[in-house]
Amino acid sequence: MTRTLRCRALLLGAAVALTLTACGGNSDSPGASANSKGLEKTTIKVGALPIPDAVSLYIANDKGFFKEEGLTVQPVTITGGAAAIPQVKSGALDISQTNYASTFLAASKGEKLKLVADAYQAGPNTFNIMVPKDSPIKTVADLKGKTVLVNNLRNIATLAVTTQLKVAGLTENDVKFAEKPFPDMGNAITSGQGDACWITEPFITANQSKLGFRKLADTMTGETEDLPIAGWMATDGWAQNNPKTLAAFQRAIAKAQDLASSNRKEIEAMLPKYTKIDAKTASVITLGTYPNALSATRLQKVADLMLDYKYLTSPFDVKSIIAAPSSG
Repeated sequence: MTRTLRCRALLLGAAVALTLTACGGNSDSPGASANSKGLEKTTIKVGALPIPDAVSLYIANDKGFFKEEGLTVQPVTITGGAAAIPQVKSGALDISQTNYASTFLAASKGEKLKLVADAYQAGPNTFNIMVPKDSPIKTVADLKGKTVLVNNLRNIATLAVTTQLKVAGLTENDVKFAEKPFPDMGNAITSGQGDACWITEPFITANQSKLGFRKLADTMTGETEDLPIAGWMATDGWAQNNPKTLAAFQRAIAKAQDLASSNRKEIEAMLPKYTKIDAKTASVITLGTYPNALSATRLQKVADLMLDYKYLTSPFDVKSIIAAPSSG
């Protein structure tokens, strides 16, 4: 090989090396940052309802908490935890918001699910039965023979309403439950598709101010006072196959939960971005609390209540489906 050819070969080799370094060795690239953390998946789809329960997901995205963990989270709107279970099973969602009643019911029937983080606990007037202002329904007892709209059947909504029916001397069989997404409930009632609705914020305040709806009952009283409502779930298989990704999600969500718990202004600023309500409404809605860790003791209250109302046919130990926090 001549000296000229050798020089050309050396220059070509150097150029290839530089190209490879630029493609795969830049420590500032998102891929390199995520790979350095060893995540099994760097992008995940997470189901969430457009209600305050899920605010920490959006706070964590907005504040860069997920990004700090090398994780890209894509929120996907769902109608409820019961509806989301098939989506996490199929892989359409990696993780989803869920209500604890739906999760415990599914797990009791053999579904392999894991609760991976807490999300929301009820407070007074955070989940109400509402009716139009001119409705002849004046008390819960007047719901007999009426249609009550809920976001999903056989979930926390129907359970909560049933506890109030019991106080009024009725059973769940005395009413008809029908499904309707929270954002559509107000218009559905005004168009005659139902007589009352079980609804949460921000739609309680929105329907009061825009449609003149009034509260019939606060369903988070008595047996359901301070009831744990919502958490984040995945399938058992997903949790086992993606421990580092799960740990990254858990750390970011816990950080966001702490922020939501300590600074209501953060919640108010975030709600209009994903719930389609204005800042004024966000500033006056009633909120529950945002626990930063799953507690088997607190969650057992939900399972025991479900047993009392025959949602479960035998006692259910909630510890069996709680995923331990992972260091990743």
